[in-house]
Amino acid sequence: MKKYIDTGKKDTRSGFGAGLQEAGKRNPDVVALTADLEGSLKMNDFASEFPERFIQCGIAEANMIGVAAGLAIAGKVPFAGSFAEFVTGRVYDQIRQEVAYGRTNVKIAASHAGITLGEDGATHQTMEDIALMRALPNMVVINPCDYNQTKAATIAAAEYDGPVYLRFGRPSVPNFTDENATFEIGKAIVMNEGRDVTLFATGHLVWEALSAAEILEQEGISAEVVDIATVKPLDTDAVLASVSKTGAAVCAEEHNMSGSLGEMIAGVLASGRPAPMEFVNGMDRFGQSGTPSELMAAYGLDASHIAEAAKKVIARK
Repeated sequence: MKKYIDTGKKDTRSGFGAGLQEAGKRNPDVVALTADLEGSLKMNDFASEFPERFIQCGIAEANMIGVAAGLAIAGKVPFAGSFAEFVTGRVYDQIRQEVAYGRTNVKIAASHAGITLGEDGATHQTMEDIALMRALPNMVVINPCDYNQTKAATIAAAEYDGPVYLRFGRPSVPNFTDENATFEIGKAIVMNEGRDVTLFATGHLVWEALSAAEILEQEGISAEVVDIATVKPLDTDAVLASVSKTGAAVCAEEHNMSGSLGEMIAGVLASGRPAPMEFVNGMDRFGQSGTPSELMAAYGLDASHIAEAAKKVIARK
């Protein structure tokens, strides 16, 4: 089994900031908008280098989406950024009507997603955003796992013609993927091959799934780990190929059950390759105040819980 090395913890929002700046260098049509959260989304470098392409919209997310849609219609490539809760739930109608419906080339940059936002609590944490965004026709949904992958995904989003929801987070997490890898929208990544169970994971839970695979290896269980960085469109071929080999699946994600990646994978398996499956997610709960590590443990979103789910599902084969 391949061992992944944490090269130094970094926040994925900084990966977005680095990717946005690089995308701006590559394409003069890339513009950035934010709802009074330039620092929180690490847009500072882009704003400093391209001040004429940076728009501070203030705390007016609905207006920001409308401005972004207009810029896209005029030929620009806008990234509209805010906290994930505010740039989805607060402005869902604008995203539906002005971005998804017309397949407008707007990139929605959503930081501070999930419960790892931490102490700000349930009002600022979102565990429902993927469900909202993946329900929209024409919307691509990307949830990268570390700094390197987030940077690459941001560049790929800028090059993609169409609406993209790009989800990333606040806490510093292990940075372990290849910094030179090219991100391919719609493709799952097999991180480790295995024979007994498939661990599907997305976002911050990919590192936890890899750690769970190491725990399971010590018990003689071979776990395949698949990084689902693109939630929509889901790489159904990769899902079916992996579970056809292992015969059992676990899906781990920092999101509630309803509308989750886990539900998507369960649907694919139900129609293409029925197999037992377990879920590691927030189930049906709001967040609460606490440190990211405290909340991940309290909600069971860590390596030990993924390993237990794997053993449970293997027993059902």
